[in-house]
Amino acid sequence: MSEKFIRAEEVAEVMEISVAYAYKIIRKLNQELSDKGFITVTGRVNREYFNERVYLVNPPKKKAGEE
Repeated sequence: MSEKFIRAEEVAEVMEISVAYAYKIIRKLNQELSDKGFITVTGRVNREYFNERVYLVNPPKKKAGEE
């Protein structure tokens, strides 16, 4: 089973960015989660939420007639 949280080092590796910038991204994602009422962990972010926000795992569905 994969870990529930992704750490800055892995975010940096996956996104090919510096670890310092990965921490900024994690802070932003954790703030979004906190605003929604979730408990967050400093320096880590929920892996599922990360994948959803970065890779659009669940992209918004198009309405009928949209291309």
